[in-house]
Amino acid sequence: QVQLVESGGGSVEAGGSLRLSCAASASTAHSNLMAWFRRRPGKDYEGVAAIWTNRGDTYYADSVEGRFTISYDSSKNTMSLEMTSLQPEDTDMYYCAATTFGTYWRNAQGYKYWGRGTQVTVSS
Repeated sequence: QVQLVESGGGSVEAGGSLRLSCAASASTAHSNLMAWFRRRPGKDYEGVAAIWTNRGDTYYADSVEGRFTISYDSSKNTMSLEMTSLQPEDTDMYYCAATTFGTYWRNAQGYKYWGRGTQVTVSS
């Protein structure tokens, strides 16, 4: 069982930056794919970025490409998301997810483990 705990959310003005972290309770060597999703109430999960923990391949949504950077530190079992040039449309609850099985990275249903989320609010 892998437990995921997000941190680093908060409120910033447009153009600002935030760094989200996702700490895993167990070695994520068991988890091949980790990702960040975001979701607004009543909406579906939107894949933001993902990383293969064993080889470092990364994926980004078009809306965040060039502004967000995902990374994974195996020594700390921690995934991070560096967010820059934040815009009001980035306002959402951000969730960390992990899976031990391969899946299309943006398929939320393919992830077995989820954190409880951390709120990001960007004001104009």
